[in-house]
Amino acid sequence: MLALMKLLSLFLLIVAVAPPAAVDGQLKVGFYSQSCPLAESLVRQTVVSAYFNNSGVAAGLIRMFFHDCFVRGCDGSVLLDSTSSNLAEKDAPPNNPSLHGFEVIDAAKSAIEARCPNTVSCADIIAFAARDSSALTGNIYYAIPSGRRDGNISLFFDALANLPSPLSNASTLIKAFAAKNLTADELVTLSGAHSIGVSHCSSFRNRIYNFSSTSETDPTLSAPYAARLRSVCPFNSSLSGNTTVPMDVFSPTELDNAYYVVLQLALGLFTSDQALLTQSSLRTAVNDNAGNGAEWAAKFARAMVKMGNTEVKTGQQGEIRKNCHVVNKASTLWNQGAEKEEVEELVANM
Repeated sequence: MLALMKLLSLFLLIVAVAPPAAVDGQLKVGFYSQSCPLAESLVRQTVVSAYFNNSGVAAGLIRMFFHDCFVRGCDGSVLLDSTSSNLAEKDAPPNNPSLHGFEVIDAAKSAIEARCPNTVSCADIIAFAARDSSALTGNIYYAIPSGRRDGNISLFFDALANLPSPLSNASTLIKAFAAKNLTADELVTLSGAHSIGVSHCSSFRNRIYNFSSTSETDPTLSAPYAARLRSVCPFNSSLSGNTTVPMDVFSPTELDNAYYVVLQLALGLFTSDQALLTQSSLRTAVNDNAGNGAEWAAKFARAMVKMGNTEVKTGQQGEIRKNCHVVNKASTLWNQGAEKEEVEELVANM
């Protein structure tokens, strides 16, 4: 309990990497200070509690923020469930089965709804949870503007089209981040989130089996590391099942700059990790981040805030979902067996 209280008290210290009080799209720090003063505290308490039960949840919450913002903007669309007539983005391969932490968002939403009904968006809860997870795993504190509204649309193929694959090369990654108004340097900075969490074998199998006609494994991957991965992930994918491996072999539970040292030593897990060394400007950023952990942490905080402004819905756009898994009005129509076109018309007019 003492450790829990200590962590909660640390969260009260917000590092001055904060943006101005109001930013684009009417987002601002302390948006709920009047309408729901305990909102951020309730999310924080929920995340801390979940973290003590399972420290791996922090990586999932940071990743969820990224996956939400890259598809239709930071609007909580990643939380929406599929229906009989629509496959949602959470069921697309980039999210299923790897993305996790949904139960933490649900718990935070329930706690907030009990105090401030119909006030705090699911999208903002994701943003707060990612921030708090960064503090827990990396002592990276930052204030994040809020005021996002929840979206009404979540499509399977949007996730495929917008989320960079672990198989991506450098040019593909740069293009994907540029589409979200993020620079190549911010691509490298945010990739540091791979210093925590785990991956399923399917995301890197391409590097350890049948890589090319001349090499069984990717020659840019450390040979001993490739052998270790092959021992954990058999050629027959059915034998590896839900096997996972840490994405950072040095400090897999700490959000830190060790990820960049891992890359320098040819221990990056994904093709997309290795890609950061294939262009000179990206490689320079990797080396800079490897050599200065404090500067990387400050850059990471700024990049998370900037990403959180991606295509946000504010004001009267979208809605404040009562249940993060379903849109408010359309969900009633689905339950009544309404035609898909009727729901689409309703959503279009919201």
